[in-house]
Amino acid sequence: MSTNAMHVARTGLDAQQTRMQVIANNLANVNTTGFKRDRASFETLLYQTYRPAGAQTADQTALTSPLAVGTGVRIVATEKIHTQGTLNTTSNVLDLAINGQGFFQIQMPDGRVGYSRDGALSRNAEGTLTTVSGYVLEPQINIPPDALAINISGDGIVSVTLPGEVEAQEVGQIQLASFANPRGLAPIGENMLLQTPASGEAVIGAPMADGMGKLVQGALEGSNVNVVQELVDMIETQRAYEINSRSISGSDEMLKYLANRL
Repeated sequence: MSTNAMHVARTGLDAQQTRMQVIANNLANVNTTGFKRDRASFETLLYQTYRPAGAQTADQTALTSPLAVGTGVRIVATEKIHTQGTLNTTSNVLDLAINGQGFFQIQMPDGRVGYSRDGALSRNAEGTLTTVSGYVLEPQINIPPDALAINISGDGIVSVTLPGEVEAQEVGQIQLASFANPRGLAPIGENMLLQTPASGEAVIGAPMADGMGKLVQGALEGSNVNVVQELVDMIETQRAYEINSRSISGSDEMLKYLANRL
């Protein structure tokens, strides 16, 4: 039985070590634009049932609960918590924040469409709006090289003021994507998420329409990581790790006692 306890405690060590990595990643991305914190979800492993509930104990009596022993724990999933991050003013005309639901659509080099809350946009050599990594924003919007001013409205209309003209000229419309289950999106790095069967199909729409959020020009959405909460979770994880480690030490002492007595 002591060896079984060791294996159970080992699963606890593995799970807490993974949770610590999740917390460390959250803290590492505390200043990452549009980052959404991860949360580790645990589940029990299979139970060994020695006597099921309802088993006969006498002619007229039966067990009211089973004799079942757990075999440990594991991390079953890491969930993205898609709560709103703080909007930080930057005064950069190509910085965009989404206040509410939705993701920017990004054309990736391999042809897939990525989804991101990072609205730190730039212009490439052709004047096309891109991410800081150079990936093109979808739908594609080109800014004339001689544009004197760029204005992006809350509903995503991009307009520019050209030399010699009084009225602004519309050059494009930014659209957002939303999902029935945003937690089902797959993170791949570079502030990107990919659609999966669990997330459902992307629903495309203009900002401030059909439940989409509002665009805020000259601002960026900060990470939603709460440093204090993460530090509390880190202490909790350390204590759980220590307790599981002591379980292994206790099982080892029991085995040592038996070995010395036999």
